[in-house]
Amino acid sequence: MKMPIQQGNPDVGFQIAPMIDVVFVILVFFMSLAAQIRIEQILQTKLPGVAISSATTEFVDEQILQVGEDGEVSLNDEAYDSAQSRELPQLTSTLLRLKSSSDAAKSKLVVTLISHPESPYFRTIDVLNALSIAGINNVTFTSDSEE
Repeated sequence: MKMPIQQGNPDVGFQIAPMIDVVFVILVFFMSLAAQIRIEQILQTKLPGVAISSATTEFVDEQILQVGEDGEVSLNDEAYDSAQSRELPQLTSTLLRLKSSSDAAKSKLVVTLISHPESPYFRTIDVLNALSIAGINNVTFTSDSEE
């Protein structure tokens, strides 16, 4: 005797096994995510964002003035005036522009003066006079060490 083959879509009812699988996958996802958050809190890391500061940050504009062994004066590796010029007009005008732009930007202008140990002393005084004419008061002195 042959069994008749059922035609159409039989009603299999509500399937709970796929629902349990989906809930289990979601549960594993959130458990692993919670473990990562705990590790992040242990490491004391912070994500980048907008930093709000109550105090203003003061930016410093530093310029490097060098006096060479032969008396040549350079500002940020650019030579100014001749070694015989005592007034240093090009350097003075450049320093005046730097001072005015620094004042306009409300930043502090700092000049580091590096003198070669064999440079003439009067040349350093000429550079200091140019700085004084420009109104630059924040000057740091250092000597060029020979190695």
